[in-house]
Amino acid sequence: MLVKIEEIRDAGLQVKKEMSLESLEAALEGSSFRPLEPLAVSASLRKVSGGVLLEGKFTSRVVAECKRCLTESKLELPVSFTLNLVPESLARGEGLVDKDDEEEGKDKGTGESGGSFALDDADAEVFDGKVINLEPIVREQVLLALPMNTVCREECKGLCMKCGQNLNDKVCGCDTTFVDPRLAALKNIKLKG
Repeated sequence: MLVKIEEIRDAGLQVKKEMSLESLEAALEGSSFRPLEPLAVSASLRKVSGGVLLEGKFTSRVVAECKRCLTESKLELPVSFTLNLVPESLARGEGLVDKDDEEEGKDKGTGESGGSFALDDADAEVFDGKVINLEPIVREQVLLALPMNTVCREECKGLCMKCGQNLNDKVCGCDTTFVDPRLAALKNIKLKG
């Protein structure tokens, strides 16, 4: 998924690239999600202020286990993003990347540790100045689009906490009243009256 800078004309460049199923599986490895199909990415690249403005969009179709009832759930995740791609040479001049501080995890010469950055730099991505590799950018956008918790549907009832029956299929009839374990011994007390 490489784009050469010389291919980007004054009017910009429209590209359609595909991320293979194998690359997507590698990107999602370690998560509870599996891709269903390769990813078709549409991107627009324009040269601006010595860098490149990248606008991209795709729809990721993945499958994951429902967190409530454990059934397989298919998700369609539409993604659109905009990034400002800055050549390394220009980034060093602006202070985004400082060669001496790169190894120590510092940036902008402020002496602060690795996690700090200016808010204006949050949507900036550094590249070598000649070729833009879209694959790591798309991989990152796929991971950012994944939900924290997956449910098969909002009204999912989940599993019975006593017998494990999927309550979406049928009601099991178990007594589900919660008794605080610290007070459980009190239910055996017999009062004389």
